[in-house]
Amino acid sequence: MQALLRFSTAIDALNAWIGKSAAWLGLGAVLVCTGNALARYAFHTGSNAWLELQWYLNSAVFLLIAGYALKRNEHVRIDVIVGRLSERAQAWVDLLGGLVMLLPVSIIIAWYSWPSLVNSWHIDEVSSDPGGLIRWPVRLLIPVAFGLLALQGVSEIIKRVAFLRGLLPFSTFEKKGRA
Repeated sequence: MQALLRFSTAIDALNAWIGKSAAWLGLGAVLVCTGNALARYAFHTGSNAWLELQWYLNSAVFLLIAGYALKRNEHVRIDVIVGRLSERAQAWVDLLGGLVMLLPVSIIIAWYSWPSLVNSWHIDEVSSDPGGLIRWPVRLLIPVAFGLLALQGVSEIIKRVAFLRGLLPFSTFEKKGRA
């Protein structure tokens, strides 16, 4: 179990680093949006590429932070119901939810997004808008993000099993401010 907990810690560190780094892309999106708006309204010029870059950055933030949000226990949940259960029951709900829903769905989405990425790469897909960007980088975000989410799901499952075996305190994965 100790080896699994070390693996879980490595996954947590990876998703924390990616999540914190990806959050900065939000600032990039704001700056691109501001620059594009200024160019359009002050200089009566603009570019679809800048607009698409903003969309790409927003997509990257949303997708790449998902694993970090799961690590921090910040995903939307049914705390109104589950929060009333004992810590052990909550751990079981998280464990079964991870095994039955999170991992299968994440793997399926990552798997089925791959052919679209490969096709986009092979045909050098470009936006249909004049001056638009290439598409494969944003398509790459989907399997990468869902792969990271699945990895974090594995980490959370490991931590729940460790808690149920008495090796970790519940506070290890308890959401801050949670009653």
